[in-house]
Amino acid sequence: MDAQDIIKYCLDSLPDTVLVNSWGESGIFYNPNNALKRGIYVLTVKEKDGDNDKSSDLDRDSIFRVNIGVRKNTFVNMFGSIPKRPAKGGVVDMPFDFARTNKILPHPIYAWMSWICALNPSQQTFEKLKPLIVEAYNYAKEKYAKRR
Repeated sequence: MDAQDIIKYCLDSLPDTVLVNSWGESGIFYNPNNALKRGIYVLTVKEKDGDNDKSSDLDRDSIFRVNIGVRKNTFVNMFGSIPKRPAKGGVVDMPFDFARTNKILPHPIYAWMSWICALNPSQQTFEKLKPLIVEAYNYAKEKYAKRR
């Protein structure tokens, strides 16, 4: 799997999603008829470190991270609890190696918002991510409906 495979899967499988490239990442947003400026986040794919996001060491050759916003209860079921928001430039206080590839992890910065991630997921790991992507998509649709 590469970053483009994941983006293609989302755009092909999740109706009314759009791709927005910004802040050094590719974002998949739910945005029927482009009614909102960007839409509602479903997931992002990040391929390089940012000023306040270096814990995954994305500047290694061919490393990318897929980031998915799931429901809080899903996050808690996966990882036990929601961590506190880290200080600017910091990472969440959780016992994980955020640079590990091919494993579903809490997001190093946004776990406090119940985001999860995986660096360079294999096809097998991506199959485990698919229901979580669908959950994030359905969650985005609910958020969108509240905004409209």
